[in-house]
Amino acid sequence: MFKKTILFDLDGTLIDSTSAILEGFDAAFKAFNQIPKDHALVKSLIGFPLDIAFEKLGVEKDQIQDYITAYREVYQKIYIEQTFLLPQAKESVCEANLFADLAVVTTKSSKFSKPLLEHLGIGEYFKIIIGRDDVVHPKPNAEPILLALKRIGKTQNDSFMIGDTHLDILAAQNANISPIAVSSGYEARESLNQFNIPVFDNTFEAVQYLKNIR
Repeated sequence: MFKKTILFDLDGTLIDSTSAILEGFDAAFKAFNQIPKDHALVKSLIGFPLDIAFEKLGVEKDQIQDYITAYREVYQKIYIEQTFLLPQAKESVCEANLFADLAVVTTKSSKFSKPLLEHLGIGEYFKIIIGRDDVVHPKPNAEPILLALKRIGKTQNDSFMIGDTHLDILAAQNANISPIAVSSGYEARESLNQFNIPVFDNTFEAVQYLKNIR
């Protein structure tokens, strides 16, 4: 094992699945004869677990699970073909794999994330994938990060979380590991800068930075 550990978020950090996500949300609202929500609003919620996103979009709590089911019925049919690696994402993972143990910590379901990463050609680099269905409390709670570290037999020392939203940053801070932000995703750089942590244009730059930390 390496001394360093790098945990990666998915959406906006390594992958772009915006098209499939928007189509899933549209389908969920149409399934209940509701007008689909504005796509800019939906995109601002990418990174949140589906239950929280639907609640923020005004769905009553007792209906949220039904909306999630309707979302997944469509999403699972299209997400493989409508998801792409972000520029230099594969290079980022390959580079990181040379000096760190790697894992994914996402609010996506690991049921979807594992086959997706295999399809995209980077699944083999990750020792573990922790998704929404693996934890009780998702990001920004520390639970998914601590579970990932436990499963790969690592500690918080020399561990880093790379992500594109405040959820990733707060989860890292709550787990007592170092957050690294990238502005390639769904949260504005100005918002990320408020945390006074390293912010990079993309994951490749973030990995290069971590490579040089002693």
